[in-house]
Amino acid sequence: MGQRRKNTKDILARINFPLYTVQMLTTRYVIVGGGGGTSKTGVANGFEIFELSHDGTKFIAEEVTRHETGGNVVMYSTAYSDNKRSYVVAGQESHCQLYNVNSMLVTEDDVENIGNNVSDSRQRKSNSNEKTDKNKNVNKRLQFVMSPGDSIQTDFDGSEPLSRVARISHNGKLLATGGTDGVIRLWKFPSLQPLTKLKAHLKEIDDIDFSQYGNYLATVAKDGLAILWDCVKGKEHSRVSWKQPEGSKYIYKRCRFGRIEGEEKSALYTLTNPTGLARKQKSYLQQWLPDTGALRRIAEFDESICALAVRDDGRFVAVGTMFSGSVSIYASFSLQRILNVSGAHSMFVTGLEFLPVHNENRTVSSVVECAVLSISVDNHVCIHTLPYRRTMPVWVGIFILLITLFITFMLCSYVGL
Repeated sequence: MGQRRKNTKDILARINFPLYTVQMLTTRYVIVGGGGGTSKTGVANGFEIFELSHDGTKFIAEEVTRHETGGNVVMYSTAYSDNKRSYVVAGQESHCQLYNVNSMLVTEDDVENIGNNVSDSRQRKSNSNEKTDKNKNVNKRLQFVMSPGDSIQTDFDGSEPLSRVARISHNGKLLATGGTDGVIRLWKFPSLQPLTKLKAHLKEIDDIDFSQYGNYLATVAKDGLAILWDCVKGKEHSRVSWKQPEGSKYIYKRCRFGRIEGEEKSALYTLTNPTGLARKQKSYLQQWLPDTGALRRIAEFDESICALAVRDDGRFVAVGTMFSGSVSIYASFSLQRILNVSGAHSMFVTGLEFLPVHNENRTVSSVVECAVLSISVDNHVCIHTLPYRRTMPVWVGIFILLITLFITFMLCSYVGL
């Protein structure tokens, strides 16, 4: 069983709108999105970008940028960054909207003049993102500006078209989208030129993901299917399936690829929930080998599970629950639960994102063994950390071994063996 903690210390920030998506924009900056929809409730729609830091005791999130999207709620997003540029793709009704995210250094006096693309004057000042111009002796801060680019229709359901999910490939060359019409569309990224359509599912798409290795694209939908595609050839590779309990029906809710630690191979993780008369049965986190389609490991849950993330090095998997709003972290090699935060949110978890560790420079996540961000429609951004677990130093193990051998030798000599 995992350890349990009170979640009040885990709250990083509270946003004034419900949250549906969270992505790491860079190794230190996280972007969250959501909103209240088109109804005149006074609840905003949009994004907020935070800088993450650690003060030696706890993680801190400092608001850097706020970008409102008018009447369009942000139900999902996918981000891509390299050394030159950053992009965010977000769903808006039947379309996907591309945003170019540019960084700049501004003075405190410039903040209000940038308008909707930056946070307001009430934000806290962060020493970590302030810089001094030695020539003018003026403090400057790093800000991001989100500029809308192209918008493409990605769902063509006849009655109510709705784009449900999008994902940018790890190399930043492909974008995959899915909606209520059950069709997966592949686009060249970032030009958004259409490439191919995969007639994947009979019902709306719930999730998609690109693998780090093997050119796989995984798709899951409300028709109960989980399909692996060769996204280079644009053809179906295989379908993952398992022997379900008799008289039950399960639907895949989420899918994520993760690197198999120490190998240049990917594992596929899925969340599977019972439906209909089988709802009192267990839900499962499943680990698959995409090359063979074999079900490798499973972990059980007593309630429906709805959010999934895998760390970039493949070592840890995080799962969020529907009813209790809990977050759990698992070791990927065994699917053993090593941390459980019961009631992390007051409502269901809408998104999870690990702080990255793959970077040449020291990242903010290096102060703990593992850290994962969680969001919910309760407006909270939380962080859940796994401290470095104590291990015995090598020299202590060798010393104990030598002492054991010495005592054994003396005992054998004493009894004449």
